[in-house]
Amino acid sequence: MLISLDRSSDRSLQEQLFEQIRQQILDGRLKAEAAVPSSRHLAQQLGISRNSVTFAYERLITEGYLVTRPMVGTYVTSAMPEQVMSAGSGVGASAKTDTPMPAERRPPERLAPAAFTGRPHSILNNSRIPIDFWPQRTDPRAFPLKTWRRLILHSLAVAGHNLTEYGDPCGLMALRTAIAEHVAVMRDIHVRPEQVIIVAGAQLALNLTLRVLAREGDAIVVENPCSQGAAYLFESVNMRLIPIDTDDQGIDTKALGGETAQLAYVMPSHQYPMGGVLSLERRRELLAWADRTGAYLIEDDYDNEFHFGSMLLPALKAMSPENVIYLGTFSKSLGAGLRTGYAIFPDHLAPAAAGAKALLDNGQVWLEQAALAEFLLTGSFVRHLRRVRLRYQQRRDALVAALRAHFGRIEVRGAEAGTHLAWKLPAGLPRAHQMAAHAKSRNVGVYTIQSGGGHEYGTADVSNDWLLLGYASLSEEQIEAGISRLRDLI
Repeated sequence: MLISLDRSSDRSLQEQLFEQIRQQILDGRLKAEAAVPSSRHLAQQLGISRNSVTFAYERLITEGYLVTRPMVGTYVTSAMPEQVMSAGSGVGASAKTDTPMPAERRPPERLAPAAFTGRPHSILNNSRIPIDFWPQRTDPRAFPLKTWRRLILHSLAVAGHNLTEYGDPCGLMALRTAIAEHVAVMRDIHVRPEQVIIVAGAQLALNLTLRVLAREGDAIVVENPCSQGAAYLFESVNMRLIPIDTDDQGIDTKALGGETAQLAYVMPSHQYPMGGVLSLERRRELLAWADRTGAYLIEDDYDNEFHFGSMLLPALKAMSPENVIYLGTFSKSLGAGLRTGYAIFPDHLAPAAAGAKALLDNGQVWLEQAALAEFLLTGSFVRHLRRVRLRYQQRRDALVAALRAHFGRIEVRGAEAGTHLAWKLPAGLPRAHQMAAHAKSRNVGVYTIQSGGGHEYGTADVSNDWLLLGYASLSEEQIEAGISRLRDLI
């Protein structure tokens, strides 16, 4: 396997390595079922850190180009992702055109390449691992199916012309009103319904925010590690990234120092992936920095509904309404399959946001919006949250107890909120990517920061030492069995 890395390039070594191996697979120079060198051997051959090779391999595995065979090695997959989408695989032609073509079938040189240069983030997990601590999964059994069926049927009965005509691109006014009332009670955020824009999840809300506020080359402060979906989005629109380290109290506001930026993206209630909760003192320091520099803050409050024990701290939007864009989603509280989230803009940005949303798409599906509005307005959502919060807290307790029982003194982050926590591997244990691979061989899914949907800037010091464990979709018995199997591995 011939690899040539350019250390003077502005592209990272792991990204260059990923692209070159991927291209050799697509060109047929690396055949299906061919073994690739171990990460240690390839790192020695290229004179680079083993981490760079490991992360490149992890991405190739995640995107379906390589497969691991426990205790044997890593091999080129027998079915390329591109081939899966090709004619003859049972997938329609429209899907095929969205897929990169092998080198010999690329368009003629006279045609320009795609303008988009971004990379997809890890959001899909089709694993059939029996005990899977996937951090971005909630409990399907917790979904209020009977209530939702009743609301859908009621909405259909009164639909009238709503199923056959376009609605407001910014969303159904009944739902925007219900969300404005909900955040006023739950997060002390007081806004007009017109400031609320309905979108297909927090990722689209973030895209919309950048469309309203960001220009190429603008500086943005990001947490380190950061949510992968956000990190790759900022990268794709050529923003200048200013990573600031996090700890158990969230982003280190002291490290902001004299930094200036147009935007800052933060997750104060439960930072992803590390789980830190931004302290009240740091919230004030962050807002003071934003006031001093004129920066807008993008507050991603993706799972604030699940806070255990101590009082939930005020939202940044409640503390400073005019320079905070607030992002919310129902993916964690109800289900990601609903594809419903929202962005709340300051009053002076609401008209621009409405215009941008209208150009972005023609609005969300009416039926789900109508059912969700009724779900919120009747108090069913709050009752659902009370039930699910207790269930998730019990599973959180079971996970922490199992880790302590099998590993003694432990260090975790994010246990006070959300649906996942980060566990620092004790000294002497294999590193995170090795633990994840070994665990998979025992039918237990645990995740590194990268494979779990996070992204670390810099040296990957954190990624080597921490695993992400989601507990929302597992029973207490499964949690105990999974952690017991991890202990048996050691």
